[in-house]
Amino acid sequence: MKTPKILFVASLVTTGVSFTVLADPPKEVMNITRAEDVKFVPSPIVPGAANAVLSGDPKVPGQPYVVRNRFSPGTFSPPHFHPETRYIQVLKGTWWVGSGPIWDKSKTTPVPAGGFVVHHPNQIHWDGAKDEEVIVQIMGIGPSATIRVDELGKPKNPN
Repeated sequence: MKTPKILFVASLVTTGVSFTVLADPPKEVMNITRAEDVKFVPSPIVPGAANAVLSGDPKVPGQPYVVRNRFSPGTFSPPHFHPETRYIQVLKGTWWVGSGPIWDKSKTTPVPAGGFVVHHPNQIHWDGAKDEEVIVQIMGIGPSATIRVDELGKPKNPN
């Protein structure tokens, strides 16, 4: 019975329903990453955290990069620093930040979604999520590294 199918398609056409499929612009023009295409990888350093590289390679000197970090509720990075300046936009949740080598979650500052933070190079800090998932987007110029520190602020082992 092909008549019902033909009538259905004809009614869609006459009512103005469109089946236009939009194509992405050529890769030479722009790269588009949709939220569902972001693939987070568990952090080897911080259980409960994950990251995804959206653009560039943080390990390559002189190369701009963009990464997203996701913190599960209750997840904090231990005190550390980075050799490069990092520009961070909070996309989801409230990100809690602290500074110095002593890890005291009660002495954090909240940065809600929409907030922006600049991490200056070689400055000890720590950050994470308290009671909700947090996603931040980080931009910088490589090479990037996360150097954990002890309670005296001395580097442990570079990652």
